[in-house]
Amino acid sequence: MPAVPSSIIEPIWAQFQALIPPVIDAHPLGCHRPRIPDRVIFDKLVQVLVLGAAYAKIADSGCSATTLRHRRDEWIAADIFTELEQLCLNAYDQMIGLELENLSVDGCIVKAPCGGEAAGRSPVDRGKRGTKRSVLVDGRGIPLGVVVAGANQNDSPLLGPTLDKLARFGFDLPERITVHLDAGYDSGKTRDLLDGLGLDYVISTKGTPLQTGARWVVERTNSWHNRGFRKLHICTERRVRVIDAFIALANAIIIVRRLIAEAWPRYRWDGRPARQP
Repeated sequence: MPAVPSSIIEPIWAQFQALIPPVIDAHPLGCHRPRIPDRVIFDKLVQVLVLGAAYAKIADSGCSATTLRHRRDEWIAADIFTELEQLCLNAYDQMIGLELENLSVDGCIVKAPCGGEAAGRSPVDRGKRGTKRSVLVDGRGIPLGVVVAGANQNDSPLLGPTLDKLARFGFDLPERITVHLDAGYDSGKTRDLLDGLGLDYVISTKGTPLQTGARWVVERTNSWHNRGFRKLHICTERRVRVIDAFIALANAIIIVRRLIAEAWPRYRWDGRPARQP
């Protein structure tokens, strides 16, 4: 059984393949070993993301763990994962429409047993090493951007860099945007930041019963990340740029899955699933 249904992964691969730059063989005799097909590497990286397995466990006689890491780093250097995520967002916005009038931000702490650049003492796991993802979503829970930091970072200082992810949309933003936040952001510093950015806000108050409001969608997106992608649930990568690449790939899968689900009753296309996802 594939790690991701073919109805979702095939359109993602078609776009991903178009972003891969051509490979120039500089060997004077042109006698390198045959290059392993990009599709093989891509499928194995999706397995690493979904299953959370080590590269050595996913590798086989046709593709080594070293090749997986090298090709992954090539694609990261070419910024392919970020471009893929942006193209998926653009497609969703064009066909369904992003709800940018209402945004939600929240932090999510996961285990980081291997340490690394984005690891810190976790306040919810007896001081063990953990990583925090500060997630920005639209009104339907579509992930718009993620900032990675150590688990010991407070939510409030990460709000500014997280909202900076809106720059990917240029000037195509609504005139009035409301940001929905939980009680962890209930501070004067947060309000000053949002006022300076010209954003409206709804912030839960500390010391009162749990108030969900419109920010439940970001909790659902955190669940999509953790339950659907084992690599994000237990972060074993040590470098931030690799973590960001896997998050971008996970976001692309989530966006395409939601796009197909919401477009299914509205549109007809070749390869449309027989049932609504």
